[in-house]
Amino acid sequence: MEGVTVVDHPLVQHKLALIRDKDLSTKSFRELLSEIGMLLCYEVTRDLPLMTVEIETPLARMRARKIAGKKLVFAPILRAGITFVEGMLELVPAARVAHIGLYREPETFAAIEYFFKAPSDLAERLIIVVVPVLATANTAVAAVDRLKERGGKDIRIVSLICAPQGVDHMRGIHPDVPIWTAAIDEGLDDKGFIVPGLGDAGDRAYGTK
Repeated sequence: MEGVTVVDHPLVQHKLALIRDKDLSTKSFRELLSEIGMLLCYEVTRDLPLMTVEIETPLARMRARKIAGKKLVFAPILRAGITFVEGMLELVPAARVAHIGLYREPETFAAIEYFFKAPSDLAERLIIVVVPVLATANTAVAAVDRLKERGGKDIRIVSLICAPQGVDHMRGIHPDVPIWTAAIDEGLDDKGFIVPGLGDAGDRAYGTK
């Protein structure tokens, strides 16, 4: 699919197989979600611009490369997005974090916002929206809408798994927002869950139903 990168690294695919298992404990689910987040972070930041700086090692001065410009903004969609982003923050601890509270109304699948807090300079930063699953994509679309309203211009999405319907929806409304994911599954069931999927990521991460 255009604008979609499926990360097929063996470690990502191995951990994805583990996290799908319905008998996985809550603790193990959270740990794996964070680990996969870290691995996907490598891919979504692969093309960050670099600048050359002078540093001094214990033996000599040298020219080295560092990330140029302002640091990233990670924008996890609550709830499970918080655990997913933890691994990314291990790699980029100086990143800013925007918190986006959205839930999907169970009958209509409409996205309902209950919280939004973001840095004031979104227009100057790369924003990575972190959503564990892209099913109908209604919440992800709503998140990108709000970030753009606040000035966001350079936005990317990282999702553990996607449904084709969700990808089409997101790309149809926000074609300028590329997607990185570990898998594109078969589709959605009548309740809007991804099949075969992994169930409700929030419930599995926090032991709720």
